[in-house]
Amino acid sequence: MRVQIEKAARRLTLWDGARAIREARVALGREPVGAKRLNGDGRTPEGVYRICLIKERGKYGLSLGLDYPNEADARRAFCEGMIDRPTLMAVESALREGRRPPWGTALGGEIYLHEGPTDRDWTEGCVALSPADMAALFACRDRIEAVEILP
Repeated sequence: MRVQIEKAARRLTLWDGARAIREARVALGREPVGAKRLNGDGRTPEGVYRICLIKERGKYGLSLGLDYPNEADARRAFCEGMIDRPTLMAVESALREGRRPPWGTALGGEIYLHEGPTDRDWTEGCVALSPADMAALFACRDRIEAVEILP
């Protein structure tokens, strides 16, 4: 299974192979246009991520943490001088080992799929779903191989 989020359409689609099995409206970060680049920029990342943390009682209810920053995010930031080599290596090492990457860097972190209103963009960069949609997604969490976030 995989999750595809189309930011421009504010739509999440849950795929089981080539079959879409659920669609949901989503809310994004308060600055929805463009990919996340810095801690506090209010943007939702763009790229392919994996679920690295599961919370049944997160700040916003059911929550699935994503492994942002991914390798592409970290390499871009390193090339642009936003992070140093030890930070790049820490991100790469965590991802290689299937761990959550460091969230306290200049790139930010703690990006979740979580419950919340979907009538406006309001998060710090997370993706919010209605409680019913998040419950359905949460039930499939162990089978989701990737979360693809598109512009």
